[in-house]
Amino acid sequence: MTRSDILGRGNEKSDPAPAERNAEGDLSHRFDDDEMQLPPPALVAEALRRILESEQFHASTRGKQFLRFVVQYRLENHPEPLKERMIGAALFNRPLDYATGDDSVVRAQAREVRRRLEKYNTEHAHGEQLRIELPIGSYTPEFKLNEYQSGEGNAKTQLRLPANENPGSVDTLDRVSIPQKDRHRRLAVGVLAVLSCVAIVGLFFYRSPAKLPGSSIAQFWAPALASSKPLLICLPKPVFYRPSVELYKRSAKTPGEFDQEVYRMNHEPHLQPRDKLTWDEMVQYKEYGVAKGDVQATVIFSNFLGHLGKDSEVRIGDGYSYEDLRNSPAVVIGAFSNPWTIEMTSGLHFSFVDDEKGLRIQEQGPSGRSWLTTHEPPYTDYGLVTRLLDSSTGQFVVVVAGNDASGADAAAEMIVNQDNLEKALRDAPRDWPQKNVQIVVSTTVKDAAAGPATVIAVYVW
Repeated sequence: MTRSDILGRGNEKSDPAPAERNAEGDLSHRFDDDEMQLPPPALVAEALRRILESEQFHASTRGKQFLRFVVQYRLENHPEPLKERMIGAALFNRPLDYATGDDSVVRAQAREVRRRLEKYNTEHAHGEQLRIELPIGSYTPEFKLNEYQSGEGNAKTQLRLPANENPGSVDTLDRVSIPQKDRHRRLAVGVLAVLSCVAIVGLFFYRSPAKLPGSSIAQFWAPALASSKPLLICLPKPVFYRPSVELYKRSAKTPGEFDQEVYRMNHEPHLQPRDKLTWDEMVQYKEYGVAKGDVQATVIFSNFLGHLGKDSEVRIGDGYSYEDLRNSPAVVIGAFSNPWTIEMTSGLHFSFVDDEKGLRIQEQGPSGRSWLTTHEPPYTDYGLVTRLLDSSTGQFVVVVAGNDASGADAAAEMIVNQDNLEKALRDAPRDWPQKNVQIVVSTTVKDAAAGPATVIAVYVW
C-alpha cells in the first residue's frame, strides 16, 4: 500500500462543504477554499510549529503526528476530503477496509487533538496571527487569520488570488497582488513558503532518533526510532479456560456462594484433588489469558518508548498478523506461548527448545550450552533478547522472552537500561549496531519477582 493509496488522490473533485458562518463578534476570518486560497504555507508552518512546541502538545507524540498529518493534507489540496479510514491507514497501521464502527482509534485521537487545540487557542487568543482549528465532526483543519494581528487593511483583500489561479499552487503565492514597495518582502515570503512546504512534509515523514548520540541504547533501538511507523509491542494470548458457572455452583458450600461473577472471578471452586470433571465443565474464555510477565514487559517497553518520544501500539494474540509485522518494526514478547518467537529464533545461535529435557534456551552446536529453569525457591530463570535488523518479516524486530515470566522481565529491563546494555555489549564487535545480536541473561527470582539481569552469553553476526 502506497502513500498515494492512503491519501486517495482521485481525479474527481468532491463537492465542497458549505461555508460555516462566523458567530457574531468573532474577530477572525476563515479561509474557505471556494472563496479564496489557503493562507501562505509559511504562515501555517509557523503556527503549527508554535502549537506543537506548546505545553498542550509537547508531551503528546500521537497528537503531534495527527495534527501534522491533517494540516499537511489540507495544504496539499487533495480532491478527496479527509476520511477516518484514510487516517487510520496512514497513522494507525489499520487496513484500508477496516471497520471504523468497531475501531474508534481515529475518533478518539481527533477528540484529544481538538481538546488540546481549543485549550491552546483559548490561551493564545490574541497572540497568534493565524489560528488552526479542528471543527467537531470533521478531520479537515480550518485556518483563521486573527485580524488583531493582520495589520492594515482587510486580510481577505490582501490575500485574494487573481481570477482562475490554482489555489493549491505554491508558485501562485508569489504572484499575489502586493504593492510595488514590498517586492523584497514578496520574494522573502515566496522563499519561506517553499521551504515551509518542505519542512511540513519533513515533519511528517521524519522522526528524529532519541537524543542519546553514540550511546548503546540509541544504537540498539535506532532502526525502530528512525521508522515513521509506530513500534508494535506484540503479546501472546494462550488458550485460557475457567470452570463453568454450573461447576462453581455445584461446589458451593453455602447457598448463593458463587452466584455473583465477582466472587467466581476471585475464588476457586470447592473441589478435591480426586473430584472428577467432564470437559464441558471447563469453558474457554477468549477475552482472558494474557500472562502477568508479558504484561510487565509490555509496560517496561511502553514507558521506555514514551520517554523517547516514539509511538507504540500494543497488539495482543490474534490482534496482529504477519502483514502487520511486515509493515512496522516490532517487539515480540513471550517464548513458548508465542509462535512468532519460536519461528523467528528457530535456527539462530540461541533458540528456545521444548523436548524431553524440558523447556530451555539452547545454544547451537554439539557442545552448545543450555539453560533450564528449576523451580526450587529461590531459583534462577533465564531470558533471551534477539535483535534482528532484517527478520523474516523484512522489518526490524526485537524478540524478548524467557523460560518463565521472570526471565522475560529481566531481559526487558536490561535493554532499556543504558548502563546494563553498555556492560552487556562491552566486548561486542564495534560494528554491532549494524548486525544482529542475541543476549542471554539470568536472574534470581525471590517472592515471584525477578532480580537484576546478569549477562551470561552474547552472540553477534
